[in-house]
Amino acid sequence: MIENIEISTIDLRYQNYRMRYEGVERNLLVSISEQGIRDALEGVDVQGVHILLNGFKRYRCAQKLGIGTVPYVSLGNDEVFGIIQLIRISNAKSLSILEQAKLINDLRKVHKMYVADIAARLERSKGWVSMRLRLIDEMSENVREKILTGKFPAYSYMYTLRQFIRMNYADKPQIDEFINIVAGKGLSFRQIEQLAHGYFRGSEEFRMQIKSGNLVWGLNRLREAFKNSTDCNEVEKGILKDLEIIGKYMQKVSYGSKHPNLKSNSFFAQANILAGGILSQKNTFFKAVEELYDRSGKT
Repeated sequence: MIENIEISTIDLRYQNYRMRYEGVERNLLVSISEQGIRDALEGVDVQGVHILLNGFKRYRCAQKLGIGTVPYVSLGNDEVFGIIQLIRISNAKSLSILEQAKLINDLRKVHKMYVADIAARLERSKGWVSMRLRLIDEMSENVREKILTGKFPAYSYMYTLRQFIRMNYADKPQIDEFINIVAGKGLSFRQIEQLAHGYFRGSEEFRMQIKSGNLVWGLNRLREAFKNSTDCNEVEKGILKDLEIIGKYMQKVSYGSKHPNLKSNSFFAQANILAGGILSQKNTFFKAVEELYDRSGKT
C-alpha cells in the first residue's frame, strides 16, 4: 500500500550500498520536476523508522527540488526480509553485482546468516552467493567507494583489473593505487584498459608518468604504439578491429540499458529477442575471449 511520508523521516543507512549514475540522475531530476515522483520509494519500517532500500535517486532528486513528502511502500518490518526481497527482484530493479554483494555481505556479517540460508532464501545456489561474498572481500573500502559513487566503472574493475590480480601482474595495494590515479577523470572503459596494460605490464618510465598524473601522455604513447604496429596480417587486423568495436558497444549498452526513457512495449519486445540471442552465445563467446586474453597475455 502506497502512503505519503515526510522525507525527513527516512533512514538512509543503505544509501552507500547503491550505485550512483550522474547522467541517469540528471534525467530523473528533470522528469520529477515536470511530473513528480511516479514510482514509490521502498523500504522497511523498523521501530517506527522508514529504512530506505530502493529509491535513493528519487530521494536525492526530491531533496534538490524541495519536495517535502514522497510516495512510499513498506516491504514489512523485518530488515532481513526487505533485503532478501530487494535482491530477489534485482533483475527488475537493475541491481548491479556489487550492490548485490554489499547487501549479501550485510546478511552474512551483520545479520549473522549462513551462506546456505542466504542461498535458500534467495532461491540461488551457494556458489552464486559465495562468488559475491568473495568479490566484496577482495575489494578494499577505497575501491568500493570509488565504484559505488560512480568515480570508477565497476565494469573496468570486474573485467580488466581483476584479471591482472589473477595473472599475478598486480596485488590489491597496486590496484588501489591505480584506481586512485584514474578515478573521476572521465575516462572510457577502453582508455582505462589501455592505461592499465601500460601501468602493470609496461616500462617503469610509463608507470612513473602515470603516477605523476600524465594520463594524456600515457594514452598518446599507447595510441602511437598501436598505430605504428605494422606486423599484423589482415586476419589479425580484422580481429583487433572487431574487439575494439565490441568493447565500444558493450560500454554503450551497459549504460544505455539503464536509461529511464526505456519504456515502450515495442522496445522491450525487440530488445528481449535481441538480448536473448546474445545471451545464447555468451558462454561460447566469453570462453573464446578469455582464451584469447590468456594466450595474448603470455606474449
